[in-house]
Amino acid sequence: MCGIVGKYNLDGSPVNPDLITAMSNELIHRGPDDGGVHVEGHVGLGHRRLSIIDLSPLGHQPMATADEKLWIVFNGEIYNFREKRKELEAKGYELRSQSDTEVILYLYREYGKRCLDHLRGMFAFAIWDKEKDLLFLARDRIGKKPLFYACDGKTFLFASEIKSILLDPCVEKRIHWEAFADYFRYLYVPDPKTIYRNIYKLEPGCGLVCAREGMKKERYWEVSFANPPGKGEDAIGADLLKVLGESVKLRMISDVPLGAFLSGGIDSSAVVALMAMQQQGPVTTCSIGFDSRDHDEIRYARAIAEKFHTDHHEFTVKQNVEEVLEDLAYHFDEPFADSSAVPTYYVSRIARRKVTVALAGDGGDENFAGYEKYAYDRVENRLRKALPSALRTTALPPLARMLGRGDHPFFQKGATLLRTLGFDAGYGFYLTNTELNTPLWDELINEDTARGIGGYDPSWVTRSRYEEADTDDHLSKILYTDLKT
Repeated sequence: MCGIVGKYNLDGSPVNPDLITAMSNELIHRGPDDGGVHVEGHVGLGHRRLSIIDLSPLGHQPMATADEKLWIVFNGEIYNFREKRKELEAKGYELRSQSDTEVILYLYREYGKRCLDHLRGMFAFAIWDKEKDLLFLARDRIGKKPLFYACDGKTFLFASEIKSILLDPCVEKRIHWEAFADYFRYLYVPDPKTIYRNIYKLEPGCGLVCAREGMKKERYWEVSFANPPGKGEDAIGADLLKVLGESVKLRMISDVPLGAFLSGGIDSSAVVALMAMQQQGPVTTCSIGFDSRDHDEIRYARAIAEKFHTDHHEFTVKQNVEEVLEDLAYHFDEPFADSSAVPTYYVSRIARRKVTVALAGDGGDENFAGYEKYAYDRVENRLRKALPSALRTTALPPLARMLGRGDHPFFQKGATLLRTLGFDAGYGFYLTNTELNTPLWDELINEDTARGIGGYDPSWVTRSRYEEADTDDHLSKILYTDLKT
């Protein structure tokens, strides 16, 4: 990964180069290989580079076109850059480097904002268009690469991490109370909000134009469930394997050592299998185990490593995770309570000793309904259809309150089930998959917090996504919701 930062003074006042340098240096952990700053009047760009493609100085950023009318800072990888490079050269463009960064620059020159339609990859970038006096920011379709921004009407700032934006003294550190409410419901802060009142995440699949006239955000991509494939299971399976194989192959383009995180689950095991089919030497795999038999699944990873003859590396996590919590808090920049952050941190640390890039299986459960919650939801909806509405809305809530007094997870899950049956399927799914129940929430908030939140309902985050999915199929609607949130 790399780190990008920038500032655009809408009033035309000059940007301080020292600020851009400091913002960039704050992200040196994202890009230890190289760094650069370009400041030109009221615009400043900074970059920290982790070199993956074109390791030469020609890949240095901020990067400009030959006439220096377009400048870019870019974090990510464009998987189809070689194909797009050939198309650009056929149109008469002369590219100086072998990097995917330069391809984005000239695609923007050729197509403007519609360059996003031509990119296949994971990315967050900002382009300074000198002639039009605007900044163009974009984030990949799923949001694999982060991008934050702040704008007070006079100054526009952006960065790969919030900590860089906070270095500018014009940015106030004020809590966003609705984001606070979201966090205690979802265990993270959903986009576009952050825990800071005036700092936002650019949503996945969106582009943003910032000019002196103002700021405009547009969605350039959307997933659709409207036309399910009219094929049998075998045909769909064959198509899926073809798509996955191509996806893995594209992600193996690298000028540095590449490997994979291997948990032993279906998703990462499938990725490793497809890598092994397309790579001549052994795949480098990294796994972690735990010093607890209840949570240790290293034997499954080991079985996959043996089956595909990988160059396998293991690390056992001791039950003293508090030693990394401070590091995790520093890197996340805002509240985040998913415990998977701990094993991810450890497996990344061991992998970095062997490789620079690692593929993983993240996202498989959200795409293929792999989590337990989808099975629970299915049971809920069967009961919702079978039980009379009056019984669900009057008799079950008191039973839910009784069960909720128990400490055992069984009682808590039972209470949640009974409570959600009184609502429709969409709101029921929200209740099943959020945290603090109402009594605990009432104990948590004080008068100031309540005033900041007002009548805000965190269920809007998921409910709005559920309603906007272009399908009537409930499972597809909740998969869409999870993909988006």
